[in-house]
Amino acid sequence: VMFYKFDKNELLWKKNWKQLFHSIIVVTILILSSFIGGRYLKFQSLDKVEKELIVLNVQAEKNKFTKEKFVEELKRLNIKHPHIVMAQSMVETGYWGSKIFKENHNLFGMREARVRINTAVGTQNNHAYYETWMESIYDYAFYQCRYLGGIRTEAEYYAYLGRSYAEDKDYVKVLKSVVEKENLKDLF
Repeated sequence: VMFYKFDKNELLWKKNWKQLFHSIIVVTILILSSFIGGRYLKFQSLDKVEKELIVLNVQAEKNKFTKEKFVEELKRLNIKHPHIVMAQSMVETGYWGSKIFKENHNLFGMREARVRINTAVGTQNNHAYYETWMESIYDYAFYQCRYLGGIRTEAEYYAYLGRSYAEDKDYVKVLKSVVEKENLKDLF
């Protein structure tokens, strides 16, 4: 862009006011449009971020643990003796308040399985770690399939748990107490 123009008659360089004025207008328009466009694009990207946050919040709410969702999942997976399994969860997690449940999403105090199919993503705090609490239920379902396939009655189930699941000699007595106290049979 030439802001000066050579005048052949006077043999001098003179300011080209018309070109200077046009250049100032063009530069001003470019600056304003980039500022406005930048703000618009910034708002566009914020909208996208806000939408992604909404999706994440919906997903988090969907994955949020509730007693009702737990009951639904036990029913959906056709878990054997779900009232006993729910009592186990309550006992093992201190009614879903333990560190193992909150940090590991582990509903049953289970260790990471080494010789059967499992859904754990690793071990943390000496217990299996799951991405979600639902994966902990899936893992328990695999556990039932692997070790409890032949058990039919509630008495057989309690007997197995007393022999193989917990170290506490009163474990079955505690489970029965929780089933009774919380009316867990009525949920299923």
